[in-house]
Amino acid sequence: MTDFADTKAMFDLPEGVIYLDGNSLGPLPRAAKARVAGVLTEEWGEMLITGWNKAGWMAMPMALGDRIGRLIGAEPGHTVVGDTLSIKVYQALAAALALRPDRRVVISDNGNFPSDLYMATGLLKTLGEDYELRVVDPEAVEAAITEEVAAIMITEVDYRSGRKHDMAALTARAHSVGALAVWDLAHSAGALPVDLAGVGADFAVGCTYKYLNGGPGAPAFIYVAPKHADHAPPALSGWLGHAAPFAFDLDYRPGAGIERMRVGTPPVIQMAALESALDVWDMADMADVRAKSIALCDRFIAGVEAACPGLVLASPREGAERGSQVSFRFEHGYAAMQALIARGVIGDFRAPDIMRFGFTPLYINEGDVDAAVAVLAEVIGQKLWDAPEYKVRNAVT
Repeated sequence: MTDFADTKAMFDLPEGVIYLDGNSLGPLPRAAKARVAGVLTEEWGEMLITGWNKAGWMAMPMALGDRIGRLIGAEPGHTVVGDTLSIKVYQALAAALALRPDRRVVISDNGNFPSDLYMATGLLKTLGEDYELRVVDPEAVEAAITEEVAAIMITEVDYRSGRKHDMAALTARAHSVGALAVWDLAHSAGALPVDLAGVGADFAVGCTYKYLNGGPGAPAFIYVAPKHADHAPPALSGWLGHAAPFAFDLDYRPGAGIERMRVGTPPVIQMAALESALDVWDMADMADVRAKSIALCDRFIAGVEAACPGLVLASPREGAERGSQVSFRFEHGYAAMQALIARGVIGDFRAPDIMRFGFTPLYINEGDVDAAVAVLAEVIGQKLWDAPEYKVRNAVT
């Protein structure tokens, strides 16, 4: 059993703050301060460039990949960390399309994160006018997967509502017509159990700064199924994806397996922070996390609906059908969220009217949920949001 009191003690949370935005940026693991300081002073400071060998910097992307792989049901040796999520989306989709050269259609849905759609659109434009991105309603994805489809590109959990796709069913449907399945786990990794190997996913990508708590700008990860790993062509032929980077061969030769999906220089300092975050995950069982998450979300929904009848639930009511977040619609949602933040309850806002709250059992408990509901009831009931300072839009909402 996971001791969530112990995991909560591993985070450096500001006094008086209830943090319900770990679905956007996870909080600071206490141990990350010393770990990053050690990299700066003892490794970079003392070892200089020899740290790539002496401190094992070059091996970090694969080592961290396997630690994340444990949380997403990946086979060992098939997940690697590095670069940004947009880059990994591009790599995964490009590889999937290259493996289905006789097909031209990609299926996604309008609940997908916009940057995934941007990357897909840009990629398809470079491949030619006969390629097509079909964006359908989430409920229509399965029916849209036909024999002309090369790949589906789906984010498992909708970033706005928290609605959860059935990964096993959609992957099976894609395979039944000869298509490949690319999954974005940005709102899944660290939020709920994922079984990439079990469902037969072809590719998966995700970020590490949300539920995995790797810090702002933490690197992304990519998974490639074993059956594709040695022949999935890397669209971005980066130096560190070369079979022998330090041979300085002018001709690109892809590395073995998942190594070929490496692109740029590993962000060592950021990966050190991620290491500390994954140490906390070593204390947790994903089944326990999922059960606690559903219970916390259910408690929040019941509390908000009782205290704030003017707010409309935008998330699925059934816990198994959503990720680890709850969203409510409110006409003045942006201002209300700013009023909440000013009173120590931090969530976020997604246009046009969604107030979004993330629930991470590693550091959120029942007392936090009840206190957050009480503050929200005060903000809504007393119209505290109706103040000029809460209506000024920040660059990041």
